[in-house]
Amino acid sequence: MLAPTQLQTLRTVLSTGSFAAAAGELNYTASAVSQQIAALERATGLVLFERSPHSVRPTEHARLLADRAGELLALWDGLDREVEAIARGELGRLRIGSFPTASARLLPAALAQLIATRPAADIEVDEGELDALLPRLLAGELDLALAYRYQAVPAGWPSQLVETVLLRERLYLLVPDDHPLAGSDEARLPGLAGSRWVAPLAGSPGALNLERLAARAGFGPRIGFRSNDYSVVHGLVAAGLGVALVPGLGLSEVPGVQAIPLAGRDARRTVLALHRPSVRHSLLTAGLTAIRTVARSL
Repeated sequence: MLAPTQLQTLRTVLSTGSFAAAAGELNYTASAVSQQIAALERATGLVLFERSPHSVRPTEHARLLADRAGELLALWDGLDREVEAIARGELGRLRIGSFPTASARLLPAALAQLIATRPAADIEVDEGELDALLPRLLAGELDLALAYRYQAVPAGWPSQLVETVLLRERLYLLVPDDHPLAGSDEARLPGLAGSRWVAPLAGSPGALNLERLAARAGFGPRIGFRSNDYSVVHGLVAAGLGVALVPGLGLSEVPGVQAIPLAGRDARRTVLALHRPSVRHSLLTAGLTAIRTVARSL
């Protein structure tokens, strides 16, 4: 099998004119250069030098092989530089799965920061809820998944996944401007037993969170509308069609809607990143750092 070091030694011998001169340029001994050439002759089955007691002359085979090896060595050198760039996180691919509010509030600034420092990296983002993203993360189709966990609804995922906490956010009660609680510094669920709710889709973590918090407050929420789209939720509340619970990342400034912090230590949601322990390349580390930086700013 041809070895790049042997081909480079051959080209250096031809360019310098002797084994001794090549040894000086390559920082080898003359014996090491001779051994490299002999090994190359055995690997190719070609006579590359005509040897006499007083001289060593390259054959046409040596010149042809050295000429053809130039392109290969250039490609090899390029590959070597690319491997170094991959190790530094400047090249490579990072596949991120994210839920909608993180895609809107965390990723744009984080990805802009990441791409500014690593313009040659290939960054892919897929959006979905965790029940869709988690199997893809475990199967190796994603390198990183952004997830969330409500304080009142413990979320479970395989213990072998590495989790990085990005931020802990409060939950807010959305009410229309004419609601009795409008203008309050804090809202408490027991006073909302008779309210009509705009709730997340049935069975989703957000819906379970509302049901559990309401149950602890002594009532079952009366659901009027369901949507996982926070812009729809804000619109329904603005129209006076109900009240809603929204995490901090889901808040928007909408005329006619007020956001009131919900009281209680369980009125929290944790946003975090998950990855497999085997995935620890520099681009993943850089991506996590960028996302955490943006999360801290929020």
